[in-house]
Amino acid sequence: MAESETARYRPGDRVRIRVGTPPTHFRTPEYIQGKEGRIDFLYGAFKNPESLAYGGGGLPAQPLYRVEFDQTELWQDYSGPDTDTLLIDIYQHWLESI
Repeated sequence: MAESETARYRPGDRVRIRVGTPPTHFRTPEYIQGKEGRIDFLYGAFKNPESLAYGGGGLPAQPLYRVEFDQTELWQDYSGPDTDTLLIDIYQHWLESI
């Protein structure tokens, strides 16, 4: 693949999801923005869908991660087991180191 960002995170790393609501297409749900999670898996680098949605080239390609969140951290009134988690795919440009 052409130009791509270097993966900054590895499985087990703690990250925070960046907060933002750009006026254009974005693929990061607001309910996880500002929340802390753990890198579970790195899929590789892919063209940036936020750029592609508006006719851009999608470059540089962005590493795509599967990030795990504790359900109790996402939902204030979560009444399920403390061990419940949510897995979601997030591109690197939405992640911040903790």
